[in-house]
Amino acid sequence: MELILQVLALEPAVQVLSKEHFVPIAILLVVILVVPILFERLRLPGLVGLLLAGLVLGPNGFSILHKDSALINSLSDIGLVYLIFVASLQVDIQQFRRVKSRSLGFGFFTFIVPVIVGTAIGRIFNFDWNASILIGSLLASHTLVAYPKLARLGVVNNEAVAVTVGATIVTDLAALLVLAGCLVIHRTEDFNYSLFVGLISSLIVYSIVVVVGFDWLGKEFFRRSGDEEGHQFLFVMLSVFVTFIGAQIIGVNKIVAAFLAGLGVNEILGEGPVKDKVLFVGNVLFIPIFFVNLGLQIDLLSLANLQNLWLTVLIVVGLIISKFIAAFLAKVTYRYTWQEAITMWSLSIPQVGTTLAAALVGYEAKLLNIQTLNSIIVLMLLTSILGPLITSRSAVGLTSPLCKEQKAMVPHQKSEERNDRYTIIVPVYNPQTQQHLIEMAGLLARQTHGKIVPLAIATAFAHMDSPQLEASVQRSQRLLAKATALSKVLGVEAQPLMRIDDAFAQGISRASREQKASLIVMGWGKRTGLKARLFGNVIDNVLWSSHCPVAVTRLVDSPSKIQRILVPLENLTPPSLQSVQFAQTLAEANQAQVTLLNVCERRTSSNKIAWRRSQLSLAISKLGTPNPPEIQILAHENTAQAILQAARLFDLVVLPFVRNRTSPDRLAISDVTTQLANQLTCSIVVLGEPQRIQTAVVPADVPAATAAMSEGVV
Repeated sequence: MELILQVLALEPAVQVLSKEHFVPIAILLVVILVVPILFERLRLPGLVGLLLAGLVLGPNGFSILHKDSALINSLSDIGLVYLIFVASLQVDIQQFRRVKSRSLGFGFFTFIVPVIVGTAIGRIFNFDWNASILIGSLLASHTLVAYPKLARLGVVNNEAVAVTVGATIVTDLAALLVLAGCLVIHRTEDFNYSLFVGLISSLIVYSIVVVVGFDWLGKEFFRRSGDEEGHQFLFVMLSVFVTFIGAQIIGVNKIVAAFLAGLGVNEILGEGPVKDKVLFVGNVLFIPIFFVNLGLQIDLLSLANLQNLWLTVLIVVGLIISKFIAAFLAKVTYRYTWQEAITMWSLSIPQVGTTLAAALVGYEAKLLNIQTLNSIIVLMLLTSILGPLITSRSAVGLTSPLCKEQKAMVPHQKSEERNDRYTIIVPVYNPQTQQHLIEMAGLLARQTHGKIVPLAIATAFAHMDSPQLEASVQRSQRLLAKATALSKVLGVEAQPLMRIDDAFAQGISRASREQKASLIVMGWGKRTGLKARLFGNVIDNVLWSSHCPVAVTRLVDSPSKIQRILVPLENLTPPSLQSVQFAQTLAEANQAQVTLLNVCERRTSSNKIAWRRSQLSLAISKLGTPNPPEIQILAHENTAQAILQAARLFDLVVLPFVRNRTSPDRLAISDVTTQLANQLTCSIVVLGEPQRIQTAVVPADVPAATAAMSEGVV
């Protein structure tokens, strides 16, 4: 002990700590946790904060973090790969297929025009042809940072928006393939036509093998492994590393492999808890570290040079002009309105994911210099602010095909269920909340002339004669007997059902499908702790896997006493309008009144408020409700606080469940809803839609962390 004290006395504490690997990790975690929150409160993108944090803590600042650190570079490399993998994993392939021809057309315009402009800029500054073409490809891709704003406006189904989303696949893939070709040319001293043909051929074969092969392998593996999420998660991770091996064999960069791997497992993964866990791991840790490490690479002295400043100006201006030309060509070709063309332009301006990743790879390969990398970083910062700013103004008033959505919105209006009775599944487990759940289901069933199915799940054991299983079965039977008795008192038909299953969530989802359920009514469960965030709870898994809407309730009193119902509404998508339909059905059963609340920013103009009111009125009128709800529009800087203030006068608040962490002010189960649940004193219902109906999802090239960090710009 004395020897240790002597050593510490001789060696400064800072030097001792600098030798420990956990110190930079601790610093990075603090930065990732604190900095984005601070910048979002300043209404600046969180990723700007991460980059500036890297700049301040790096060699150009206090030199606390070192850009040559093997640990930081390793974590950053994982973040780089994760960034591209997540971008391709979130591609909406079904939406791309619906507007495939026009997405390919606009994708061609918004790729080829910036490539030409960027190549010309490179040649003006004496870059060789290979580096100039790479600079052009960096301007060609785009990141849909402003997409969450369109979702909140309810215009994600507008054709121009859908075409721009689909074009992202084209531009990202083309930009990465150009990067792969440029890197091969740069490494090969005697590059000729035969090598070029061989490279293209190997890339085509490799891409087909990865995309088609992993899609087939994934379907077979998922079919054989059942619903074991751990195995599925490991399969997804394994697919990424296997593609890396193939990429090394043919000499392709790892980010190209990551993008193809994401496309390969895209459809088999779908929207579900496994995908959520894959995104969570990257968005919370690795991708933010990548942005911090990128900040460590910034050289302020090079930016101050006049020639480098002109390079940055030309790259930014060239990007903005070339993207506008591409949007104008799409307008002329497909006869879009000016408003739609401006929206397409603003959506294609931001350069974040693929652009930064490709620029960093080009810099590490010594194909681009530090001045070009700095210019691309400045481009990213400016466009991630400018693009959403223009979109938030140009997208107001865009039309969206609401009628088609509303037909698929209400469960009992679907063609395959018109001849079936409205069936409500009520999982019973907690005797303390069971009575209110049955009462809620009874009111809805009576109003829709349906029936309720009290469901009890007995956990399965290896031996069917085990004492634990017998005890579970007996408990389930007692709960079902009580639920049946309550149903008789309410005058509603009940068909109790007990099921033995491996897990509660799987048992509920499977039984609901077998019973052709129209709705599932569940009690509220707190979602706390890292384990719950990583692996989810019963409610999370039912919301992901259910084929029908799920109403998660926290009732403080009997549902029959509910007279005033508040429905906060931020967009016109089916999940939100489904909440209105649910509230109206309950209100008709209780002769209650429904109020729709729309929260907008304080600086919203009166014209935009009037347009929003007219759109809400139009959407609600198409629901055909006999007693239309009252519409209130409240200007407030904080969505949650506005809802809390308004909810003081109501008995029930109905919130749409949209599993989307792309916006700090979005009504999502992971942010505002959680805050409201902790502070609201009235009853709450969170209504979740099946994944195939939800349309306001994050599209390609918008990692959740990236979009969230960029959401605070307007």
